[in-house]
Amino acid sequence: MKFLSLKPFVPSGPNFEMARDFFVELGFHLAWDMGNYAGFENNGCGFILQQYNNKDFAENFMLSVGVEDADTFRTTVIEKQLPEKYGISISEAINQPYGREVNIIDRAGVCWHFVQQ
Repeated sequence: MKFLSLKPFVPSGPNFEMARDFFVELGFHLAWDMGNYAGFENNGCGFILQQYNNKDFAENFMLSVGVEDADTFRTTVIEKQLPEKYGISISEAINQPYGREVNIIDRAGVCWHFVQQ
């Protein structure tokens, strides 16, 4: 059996439109939008944003996204003022056993691990 892709359904939190806009500014391409579901892509990396607001679920949901350069990624997010604009939090870049990593907690509470491998 050959798997072709993996696209998790990610909760939007209380404001679907703001979450959708955030992911576009973060660097994902909005591939399609059905109103309460939206597909995002960047270089074969994709997910489906769903209009779903469950804080307990979101705060226990994590994703790992490979990036070319964690420090440049973090600098870009800060320069775009995404934490102020969207109320997200972003960590410093830190070295982990699996790579250099920057964490973002989105508005729903999902923890995104952006990892330079």
